[in-house]
Amino acid sequence: MSELPLKDPAPADDAADAEPRPGHIRKPIGWSMIVIGALVAVSATLVWRRDGIAGVTEILTRDLALFGGILPRVLAGCLLGAFIAEILPHEKVSRSLGPKSGLKGLLIGAAFGAILPGGPFTAYPVASALLAVGADFGATIAMVVSWTLIGYGRAIAWELPIMGTDFTLWRIVISLPLPVLAGALGRFVFVRIYPKGAPE
Repeated sequence: MSELPLKDPAPADDAADAEPRPGHIRKPIGWSMIVIGALVAVSATLVWRRDGIAGVTEILTRDLALFGGILPRVLAGCLLGAFIAEILPHEKVSRSLGPKSGLKGLLIGAAFGAILPGGPFTAYPVASALLAVGADFGATIAMVVSWTLIGYGRAIAWELPIMGTDFTLWRIVISLPLPVLAGALGRFVFVRIYPKGAPE
């Protein structure tokens, strides 16, 4: 019996030495879901008053077909984010993209966002995975803004053929500092709103 107090701290020490698993649990129903649900109810009521139940049914049928087409991509993106969160080494990500990474972390995040292929079903799960494995708000904001403004995939596939070379190149050059500035501002605001770390 006297040995029990000596053995109890061992698991705690192991837990302390184990690599932390940051992140927070998202609630399925929050204020945004409530607002969207209310807007859907109001819109459905307006359509019903104007077109009757047939109008509502037609919209629901089309949206269900759209949802069925999008669902596999959403699932694939979420799985990609989950696998990346498990594969990436937390210490290296925290060192390269964490709160103490400085300007280098913002530049890495911006560069990664610029070359990240795919649409929102890829970009946002990857950004969420980076946050989960130690990247800070600043580097992740830089990544998302860079993917939005600079993303080479959209530039090559759409912008270059439609808008021309001069427009595309100047738009990219002008956009280059914006992801870093957005990331620096995000890091500045985050540190002051959450001085002790990410909210639970």
